[in-house]
Formats: sequence, structure tokens, C-alpha cells
Amino acid sequence: MSEQKVRHVSEEKAIEVAEAARQKEWLKPSFMRELFLGKFRFDLIHPFPLAGEDRPEFAAFYNALVEFIEREVYPTEIDRTGEYPESVLDGLRKLGAFGMKIPKKYGGMGFTNREYQRVMHLMGSVDGNLSALLSAHQSIGVPQPLKLFGTEKLKDKYLPRCARGDISAFALTEPDVGSDPARMGTTAEKTPEGDYILNGTKLWCTNGTLAKLLVVMAQQPDIDKISAFVVETDWEGVEVTDRCHFMGLRALANAVITFENVRVPAENLIGEEGRGLKIALTTLNDGRLSIPNGSVGTVKACIEICRRWAKSRVQWGKQIGRHEAIAHKIADMTATTFAMQSIVDLATEMADAGDRDLRLEAAACKEWNTEQTWRIIDETMQVRGGRGYETETSLANRGEEPIGVERMMRDYRINKIFEGSSEIMHLLMAREAVDKHLQVAGALIDPKQSTRAKLAALVRSAIFYLGWYPTRWLGWSFWPKFSSFGRNAKHLRFVDRKARKLAREIFHGMIVHRARMQNKQGFLFRVVDIANELFAIAASVSRAAALEAAGSPDAKNAAELSDMFGRLSQRTVNRLLRDLWHNDDAMQYKIGVKVMEGEHRWIESGVIGVEKLLARDLKRLATGAAAAPSAETARVV
Repeated sequence: MSEQKVRHVSEEKAIEVAEAARQKEWLKPSFMRELFLGKFRFDLIHPFPLAGEDRPEFAAFYNALVEFIEREVYPTEIDRTGEYPESVLDGLRKLGAFGMKIPKKYGGMGFTNREYQRVMHLMGSVDGNLSALLSAHQSIGVPQPLKLFGTEKLKDKYLPRCARGDISAFALTEPDVGSDPARMGTTAEKTPEGDYILNGTKLWCTNGTLAKLLVVMAQQPDIDKISAFVVETDWEGVEVTDRCHFMGLRALANAVITFENVRVPAENLIGEEGRGLKIALTTLNDGRLSIPNGSVGTVKACIEICRRWAKSRVQWGKQIGRHEAIAHKIADMTATTFAMQSIVDLATEMADAGDRDLRLEAAACKEWNTEQTWRIIDETMQVRGGRGYETETSLANRGEEPIGVERMMRDYRINKIFEGSSEIMHLLMAREAVDKHLQVAGALIDPKQSTRAKLAALVRSAIFYLGWYPTRWLGWSFWPKFSSFGRNAKHLRFVDRKARKLAREIFHGMIVHRARMQNKQGFLFRVVDIANELFAIAASVSRAAALEAAGSPDAKNAAELSDMFGRLSQRTVNRLLRDLWHNDDAMQYKIGVKVMEGEHRWIESGVIGVEKLLARDLKRLATGAAAAPSAETARVV
């Protein structure tokens, strides 16, 4: 096996690589970009694009899928065995589920984004293992990058296979490389014939142990850039060396895959040489709506669990749902669920329309929905109490309803990490939040710029900010503005005011922190959190108004939930705005670094210590005194 080469690069180089992969142009409008600049462009999300009637071909597929799930899919059994049943995989293939996003001309179902995400919504309420299987194959696996960047020859070669059920995976992460692609060690060296020789190791390839096809990102040494390739797993030199097991998603076919002198035909290059990272980021951006749509299905299941339990469980003479502490939890999670569906339905419909730049909205949906879902699952366990912590099998053995809240918690947690962790989503959005300011005045804080460039930037900045900054203070955001929205008008007025305040604070942060701004993650993360909350408020009000305009029987309840969410979110936004400048970020950073460097190791006294136990266990394994756990034991552990 070839030894993985780890590239060592400076922070400056890492940022340079990331910047080169960014989509720098804003060719289409973006609600959230305007929000960061202090403009509440409500017209970009209102009227809310409510979904129409299902197309007959999608309705037929969806109904058949529901029937198949009810008949064949047993999440408890999938969790227990840690495997996808062949009957389930075959059934999904026969339904065409692996080709949902693939155009009909290549043998796929040709579903719209909305239709595909309806399926992800459904799967989120059923089983996380199956959600991951389908999403990894279609949202980030071979179909998506080929649709976006592949040649017609490459599409003809592989998309029909994917549609028939040849499972695909995405290979980006490496043992020593997570979200820092500049350090990528997998290489693709070009041969005189124009082909590529692939060497390296990829980690955490979801679907990897089942995959017939891979999208592989590799560094090209001759151009010092990353390229993307389609690789077939049965080629010589491709080997699945390990299957990874996790606390949840126990059937997840996740693999470590090594490549040793794998010859990749020139025609299997996706897009152009050196465009691999941009292809990866674009693919991930497009695929990010799968997880937040699935999250909505998950929280809807949580609401049902809590509703049924709150009504049936009696404590101190009355239903637990009539105790204020529990009623508050249920109201919060229900209003939040309305907001979660509002933002992701909005982004999904916009993706089909194709008239918006959704990079910020997609990231916001992924980050905000996963954070809220994790919180709601935690609250669901609290409402269910000991029965939430108990396994389905144990509950069934005692004659109680086998409701798998503990399985739901184990399975869901990864979604705050999958396809860009919450921290990476914050950083991605924060970079775009300051993009306009860097365009205008970036040279002033860039030490590499010449004096002439700085003077030019100074003039440019003065012209821009003399016109822009005063308008972030001016504007009418009080009654009667938005009065046609009734009880929810106050929330739109709030968003209008706070968008301008947010833009001012970003500008103030740029002035105060200047070149250090990129390291002020406490400040930047709060900025992003504020924008996400404002997005959720506005989307919720727009959706409630659309339901009323459509004469929906749920319109009154929707307006109530939108109002409830707006009230809760306003308090969150006000707290975050206050914390931008009144916080303990500097002290926390200082202590965190001191702990890392060992200055506070005294606090770890009184325990045996992880390092000592780890050394003991490794020594025992090395001497053969203990066998490695079986696959079944590893899954249980």
C-alpha cells in the first residue's frame, strides 16, 4: 500500500486555496446577501412559492414508496443488524429511487428538486440510514457533479448505471485532511498518454462499501491544483480497507478507501483540470438541501411523539402536556418546525426556479435546521423521560410502545457534521457576509497591497460608505408598514430594523478588527446566527400569508405559529446583537489556548486519564492479548 503524503501548508496558503474555489460573482439576487448589507428585500421571498399539485408520475412513485416503506422497512431491524437488507436495496432499485434526480434521457426519474426533497422529507421521518444512503448517492455522489460538470460522453457512460441502482459515493475527506483541502495528500499524476495515476487514501466515504462508482478529489502535482474524477471501485488498485462504525446510523456503508497506482482514463476527468474543489463545493452546495428537508421530517415525528405522550401521560392529577414546562417545550418545537419548513421549502422552490443565488440560503437551511432539530430531539427525549432513553427492543419486551427516541438521537447527531459541519457553515456564510466590504475596502487591510492600491481603495471606500452607511440608519420600520400582514406585521418591521442594524455592526466590526476579522469567529458566528433567525422569521410570515391567500384551512393556525416563532426569535436576535460587543470572547480564547498547551492539566487530576488507558489498550492489542471486536460487537459499541 502506498504511503499517504500529507501536504504541509501555511495558513495563508490554505486561505488562498479556499478563496480560489469560491464562487466570486453574484449573477443572481440573494435574499440573505442583501440582508447582510442591511437591505430587507422581502420581494425576493414573497409571495411564498407554495407547491402546487403533484405531477401524476411523481404521485405514483411517492405513493408506491410509502407503501413499500410501510411493508418492507423496519428501522429497528436495520439498527440492530447494522446492515441494509438486500430486499430493501432491491426494492428501492425497482422503484427507481436511485435515479430520482437523474434526467429521463439517462434512465432516471427526472424529478424536480421539490419532488426529490419531498422524498427526503419523508425519509427523515422513517430512518436516517436510508436517508443517508439515498442522499449521498444522488446529492453528492456521481449523479450530481456529472449533471453539473460532466461531458455528454461521461453522462452517457455512468448516469444510466446510477439510475439502475449502481450506488455511488463521494471521496473528499482524508485521514489528515478535513475541511482544509490545501493539505490534500491524494494525488493524480498525469501520464504521457493523458491518463492519470491515482494514489492516496480517503476517509468516511458514505456508501463506500456498497459503491460501484466514486467521485474522487485529488491533487494534481503538475498544476498544484485539485481535480475531480469518476473512479470505478472494481478497478485494479482500488481497495476498501476498512468499514467505519458509528454511534448511530449503524447500517451506514461508510468506508476508508485506498488508491494504489489506479489508472484513471482521461475521459473520466469531471470538468476541467484544477476545478475539482470548485466542483466539490458546488456539488455540496446543491446537495445541502437534502439534510434540512430530512430534518423537517424528523422534527415532525418528534412533535407526534410528544403530542401523544403529553396527552396520555398523567402526573400530579393532570396530563403532562397541561403542565406549563411541557406545554412550553411543545409550543416551541411546533413553532420552530413551522419556521424550519418555511425556509427549506422556500429554498427548494427557488432552486427549481433557478432565478436566485442560493449559496447562502442553502447553507442557512443546513446549519439552522440541523441545530434546531438536534435541540428538538433533545427536548423530545426530555418529554419522554426514561422511555426516551430506553431502546425500542427493551420497551417492546416490557409491553410498551417501541418508540425509538434514543435511536433517533443517535442517528441524527451526525447531521450537524455531514456535508459541512455547523462551524464550516458559519465560516462559509461569514465570508460572504463581509464580501462586499472586502471588495470595496479589502486592500486597506491587506498587508500585501501597495501604497498606491491602498490609496485607491481609500477613495473607493469613501465614495461607497458616504452613500451606504447613512442609509443603514435611515428608514421607516414602524406602523403602518407591512400592516397588511396583520398580527405578523410587527415581525416584518423587526426584521427590517434589525437587518440595518446587523449591517452596521458588520461594518463596525470591520473597522475595529480589520485584518484580524477573519479570526474573530465569535463575532462572525453571531452575525450569521442573527441573519439565520431573520431569514426564518421572514420566511415564516411569508408562508403564513401565502396559506391565507390560498384559502388554506390551516391558515389561521399557520399565522399563530408564525407569530409564536417570531416572538421567540426576536428575543434570540436581541440577545445575539447585544453579545456582539458585550462578551468574554478574548478571555475564553486565552483560556482555551492555555488548556490546549497544558497549562490547566491540573484540572484533570483525580482520574486515571484517557492517555494512560489508551496506551494500555493499544499495548494489549499489539501483543495479541485481546482480539479486535467482532463486526457485530463494534456496531453495538
